[in-house]
Amino acid sequence: MRIVVLLLLLANLSFFAYTRLDGSVDGEAVRLNEEVQPDKIRLLTPQQVAALGPAKVAALADVCLEWGPLGEPERTKALADLEPLALGRLLSQRRVENSMAFWVYVQSAPNRAEADRRAADLRARGVGEASVVESGPQRYAVSLGAFHTQEAAQERLADLAKQGVANAKVGARQQVVTQTFLVIRDPQASVVARLRELVAAYPGSDVKVGGCDKP
Repeated sequence: MRIVVLLLLLANLSFFAYTRLDGSVDGEAVRLNEEVQPDKIRLLTPQQVAALGPAKVAALADVCLEWGPLGEPERTKALADLEPLALGRLLSQRRVENSMAFWVYVQSAPNRAEADRRAADLRARGVGEASVVESGPQRYAVSLGAFHTQEAAQERLADLAKQGVANAKVGARQQVVTQTFLVIRDPQASVVARLRELVAAYPGSDVKVGGCDKP
C-alpha cells in the first residue's frame, strides 16, 4: 500500500512539473515573439547606413568602412596613421587597377637624386601622393596623382596651387594605376570619427560606410 501511495505521489509531482515547464516555455516563446516582432525588421541600404552617423553605425553588425582610393605612398602613410587604433584583423586591404587618362606632375629632374629631393619636399608640404616616375619619356618627373578625367586633374592642380605648388602641370598619360582601399569591419564610433579626420590629409580619397562583402 505504501508503495502505491508513493507511486501516485511521484506521478502527481511529475505531471505538475511538466505542466509548469510547458507553460513557461510557451510564455517565453510569446515574450520573445513580442520583443523581436519580425514583421518590423527591415534591412538598410549602404546609403541608409551611411546616413545614420558614426555613433549609430558603430552599434550595427556587419558594417564595413572603406577608405580610399590610395596610391602606394599614401597607403603606407595611412597604415601608419591607423596603427594607434590597433585594428588587427578588423583591417583589410582591397586593391584595384584603374585605367587613367590624365595626370598632374612636376616636370622631369636632371637625375634621380634631384627627383627624390623634389618628391620629398612636396610630401613635406602635405600634398599627399608624390612619387618619382622610374622610366619612360617622363623619367624622373614627380607624379602628383592620376585621374580618369581632365576636370578631376584640374581640380587637383587647383588644390596644389593653394598649397603653394606653382610648378605642377596637367598632362595626358594613358596608364594603369594600382590603388588601395582600406576596409575596416564593424568600426567603433571613435574609429569612424578618426578616419573622417584623416581623409582631409589625403586628397582624392573618401570614406564610405556600408554592408560588408561576404567572405
